Amino acid sequence: MPDFEDGFLDLPERPGKPRAEGLTHVIDKGLNLRDIEGLFDTAGQFVDIVKLGWGTSYVTNNLEKKIALYRSFATPVVCGGTLFEAAYARGRLNELKAWLVEHRFSHVEISDGTLEIPRERKLELIADFARDFTVLSEVGSKDAEVVYPPYQWVEWIKEELQAGAWKVITEGREGGTAGIYRPTGEMRTGLVDEIAHEISVSDLIFEAPTKASQAWFVKHFGPNVNLGNIPPEEVIPLETLRLGLRGDTLREVLLRSAEPQGEDAGVAPVLHAEE
Repeated sequence: MPDFEDGFLDLPERPGKPRAEGLTHVIDKGLNLRDIEGLFDTAGQFVDIVKLGWGTSYVTNNLEKKIALYRSFATPVVCGGTLFEAAYARGRLNELKAWLVEHRFSHVEISDGTLEIPRERKLELIADFARDFTVLSEVGSKDAEVVYPPYQWVEWIKEELQAGAWKVITEGREGGTAGIYRPTGEMRTGLVDEIAHEISVSDLIFEAPTKASQAWFVKHFGPNVNLGNIPPEEVIPLETLRLGLRGDTLREVLLRSAEPQGEDAGVAPVLHAEE
């Protein structure tokens, strides 16, 4: 059942928190404490993990209070992978690890989307950090002009899972213009299909910051696909996509196996595309 009272629609099953799949990974680009309280007041049951985007955590004045507030809502917080890459480039990984421990982060993101980190070194770092943290690694470049062949994505994702990553994030940036997306925002659907053919979707978090991408993933992989870089204001809209309560997915999700009953039996629903 959904993680709330389903009165009469018989909605698709969604596991409750803490979830292992069907994750909604939210990006915090500088929310204040009142914003966070408002988010969890209205949509907290749908927020599984929060990423403090790129290096915002390093310059946030109220970081300790923010982390404590998220923790009070039983929601883990992770810093964006760019902070990890900055520490790597400056030779300050030990300092980063100590800083994460000091601020009681339970998760860490390890990426190489901006800097080139030798492959074996990245895998060593995933294994090292995984001894103390839950690791989310990320595959794909933030440079929209860099295109890796599908077999390379598959190989790297498998290696990072084997090295100790809990989930592997497929790069998409916060605008959906790189990695698994073309610069125009169009999804590289063939790439996604080849990745999913070789790797369990439950081990992946697909960055999907736009409604179009979210709807595509829900229709393609079902309500319990893991989606990331979700703006706070899109958490409830995404949940309606997952449950078929939005025109974009009503037919594919809510009505996929349902049969009209009672006075509506035999009447085909008329569906209109949502603007």
